[in-house]
Amino acid sequence: MKHRSTRDVVDDLRQAGMLVEVHDPVDPELEMAEIQRRLYASGGPGVLFHNVVGCRFPMASNLFGSLEQARYLFRDTLESVRRLIEIKLDPSALAKHPLRYAGVPWTALKMLPKYTRGGSVTANRCQISDLPALKCWPDDGGAFVTLPQVLSADPSDPKNLMKVNLGMYRVQLSGNDYSADEVGLHYQIHRGIGVHHKDALRRDSPLRVSVTVGGSPAMTLAAVMPLPEGLTELTFAGALSGHRIGLVQGDHAPVYRDADFAIVGSILPGVTKREGPFGDHLGYYSLEHPFPVMKVDHVWHRDGAIWPFTVVGRPPQEDTTFGQLIHELTDPIIPTVIPGIKAVHAVDAAGVHPLLLAIGSERYMPYLNAAVPQELLTQANAILGNGQLSLAKYLLIADDPNDQLDLHDVASVIRYVLERADWKRDLHFQTQTTIDTLDYSGGGFNRGSKLVIAAVGQPIRELPTELPTELNLPDGFDAPQIVMPGVLAIRCRKYAPQQGSADMQRFSEHFDVGHAINSFPLITIVDDSEFSARTLSNWLWTTFTRSNPASDVWGIASETVEKHWGCRGSLVIDARTKPWQAPGLIEDGQTMAKVDARAARGGELAKYL
Repeated sequence: MKHRSTRDVVDDLRQAGMLVEVHDPVDPELEMAEIQRRLYASGGPGVLFHNVVGCRFPMASNLFGSLEQARYLFRDTLESVRRLIEIKLDPSALAKHPLRYAGVPWTALKMLPKYTRGGSVTANRCQISDLPALKCWPDDGGAFVTLPQVLSADPSDPKNLMKVNLGMYRVQLSGNDYSADEVGLHYQIHRGIGVHHKDALRRDSPLRVSVTVGGSPAMTLAAVMPLPEGLTELTFAGALSGHRIGLVQGDHAPVYRDADFAIVGSILPGVTKREGPFGDHLGYYSLEHPFPVMKVDHVWHRDGAIWPFTVVGRPPQEDTTFGQLIHELTDPIIPTVIPGIKAVHAVDAAGVHPLLLAIGSERYMPYLNAAVPQELLTQANAILGNGQLSLAKYLLIADDPNDQLDLHDVASVIRYVLERADWKRDLHFQTQTTIDTLDYSGGGFNRGSKLVIAAVGQPIRELPTELPTELNLPDGFDAPQIVMPGVLAIRCRKYAPQQGSADMQRFSEHFDVGHAINSFPLITIVDDSEFSARTLSNWLWTTFTRSNPASDVWGIASETVEKHWGCRGSLVIDARTKPWQAPGLIEDGQTMAKVDARAARGGELAKYL
């Protein structure tokens, strides 16, 4: 079904038995988000809230509640998009298998966006205050748009649809110092809108922007699609939606004609206001910072408009499904973009950007039998220089000559690397560089470091699964727990700026290189070792969201040789919470009790709560 509106999506899911409907009043302040989190966690279907407290528009969530459900929504177009990707990988396949690829030219035609004189979205006008005031976490700074499609044209070539940028950037609707006709626009580093904004600032002119919500689900997925710079996301949206994306032309930014809602205006040069805080996908609040302000000229909505939303927070959440579907579509393309790389995987449980896994290949000198990482380091640099992949904080890359690794089996990849990595040689740091805007583990806003760990060859160690019989930890360290083979989590007292580094140095110097603890190649120092070791997901989240490689990676028997840092014993990561880091997300107790009571009353929704 070629959806043109959120109502089309809802009707489609209802017909397939993938929708639950709620007619009782539901509050968009915290209650709706608590329901959505539970619904996704329990594998529930999409949900339509008919009666939204304080708002005349219905709201829908969990539309991408599972990979199966997402595939269902795109069932008419996924195969044609896959075949288009196959042709990109091997253009000669078109001549070899003309029947299989007979539909490719039509798919390519649908990829082209087009201007239109009008659209469904312009049927009605309203105010910012009329839009749903969704609040997801107790300390959020106000209401914000969780599934925005932000469109901006290139100021140098504003009529060229192939230069229109589509992205998903947080849009704050209320709170802080925004007036009735202003919204906050939080876009992060390495986002396409930044190129347009810089050009507009150079010209000292406003950047025209439209924020649309709803319409085809293909637009939502395209807004987060990691496409190469210079290729508009609208082409991908057209292929996945099964029709050309129409944009309303006028004295404003391009506006997606089939959207349910549109906020139309401009980013004024030199104007910023406080935006945030908001719960975000790393599992913490992103703090209050100055971001551009969008001056709103119009707010439009189509007849029968439904406001789609999601909830962001510690993974997994609904955006996990976005990542799964994107991996399905883009994984085959990776080797053509970065030569030598077989696969790349951003680990959702670690907050996506903090931990990246990659399979590379040592191709150029096979007669040396790849005993030392060589080409892997070139490939790692290529990854870290590629779009949003450059936000990775830890990159684990391995040669896999026997094709035995599955990057989505995170535990097996980590084991493979730990069996092979030589800490004297295979640690490669980049310091004083950029990291994810939402990551507060580094030394400042957007500032941090990176660590590449490269592994090749045969195993050099066996990974232990039992604690050493005599493990005398230094004062302040206790409760050692085995996370997985070769990985320890050890509790340490609360981090304090005056003693944090001293604690780690004292721990690292407490053991000599011959101590049995060094049989564990990786040790993580944490606030709560029982929690960290309880699940792999807990350990990934704790370790990689709370550490900055340059300042938090230590080692037993460490040394610097020709400016290369390494260690002869265990690698040690300080993954304690630091005072400058953002607070973690905690649900509101009263809201949880409210949703518990809703579940106790029964009804179709209750079994998912």
